[in-house]
Amino acid sequence: MGAGIFIGIINGFFGGGGGMICVPALILLGLSNKQAQATAILIMLPISIASAIVYYSSGFVDWNSVLFVSIGSVIGGIVGAYLLKKLSNNVLQYVFALVVVAAGVRMLF
Repeated sequence: MGAGIFIGIINGFFGGGGGMICVPALILLGLSNKQAQATAILIMLPISIASAIVYYSSGFVDWNSVLFVSIGSVIGGIVGAYLLKKLSNNVLQYVFALVVVAAGVRMLF
């Protein structure tokens, strides 16, 4: 429960990113990489909806961006879910680690 609260705070504060914490937490609980990735998506859905409601009510939502980016995100989500089925757990682990490191480096510069 504590991990869930922390993940929710991170997602709400940054507008995303809770999955970067959720996946390793689920792996520590004994899930495989694939199970953790898939489970994290379902965990992030209600967190994202709650955060979106707060952001919307505060006037922070740009609807042009929502419509434009949502189309690509749905397509990317379908492709990503398909790729998840095809990749081994080891490859998935390395890809996830590279994405986390790249995101961290990008935030620094």
